[in-house]
Amino acid sequence: MIGKIVTLAKWKFVVGGIVLLLLAAGATHKISKARCFQLVGEAICRVETDRKIVALTFDDGPTPEGVDAVLPVLEEFGVQATFFLIGNRLERFPGQAERLLEAGHELGNHTYSHERNLFRSQDFYRSEVREADRLLREAGASTDLFRPPFGKRLIGLPLEVEDAGYRTIMWDVEDRPEDFTDPALFAQDIIDRVEPGSIILMHPMYRHNDTARAALPIVLRELQARGYEIVPVGELLRAGEMVAER
Repeated sequence: MIGKIVTLAKWKFVVGGIVLLLLAAGATHKISKARCFQLVGEAICRVETDRKIVALTFDDGPTPEGVDAVLPVLEEFGVQATFFLIGNRLERFPGQAERLLEAGHELGNHTYSHERNLFRSQDFYRSEVREADRLLREAGASTDLFRPPFGKRLIGLPLEVEDAGYRTIMWDVEDRPEDFTDPALFAQDIIDRVEPGSIILMHPMYRHNDTARAALPIVLRELQARGYEIVPVGELLRAGEMVAER
């Protein structure tokens, strides 16, 4: 009888431990992808303002086909945006970052390799941030804007980002290519979620993102028709109170 009680107690301990691990894993996952919260430093996801002003941001690249597709559209609508660029793409496609800068756009750091930055060494985080920073500076960019790949980060990456003098820029409106293949519906989904102070994220840099490229002029046209000023992140951050939590 005593043996059965001990065995039952052991099983309760094991089950309790598993439950705690699952809860911890769930909390870790939730924190790692939170848009406006991180454990270290600040994650800025929007700006509190009454002005009809929003920031337009693009992730990944630069690729020649992406830059070729996006630059003429932005010029047509008189819009400057922020491009968060990947270091190894800067190496692979020299001259593309310079094209963006010459057109008056703002650049940000999107790490060197665009790998998921979770449960890595501090040396890995340092290399990812600093190597991309070096390449951006070689291209002529001076920036303190950083965006983590996939929006994922816990403690190590934010520590390095802060130490390198960057600010973590997230978003509150993201394109959803997995849900919409029609450019008009794709664009409308973005437009319907925009509010004053929003930071919009789109992904037009790669060939498989034709829908995002086709939707971009629709988004710009409709937002401007609604009275929105579309600016780079740096300008938006000066327009109101940054929404961020520690």
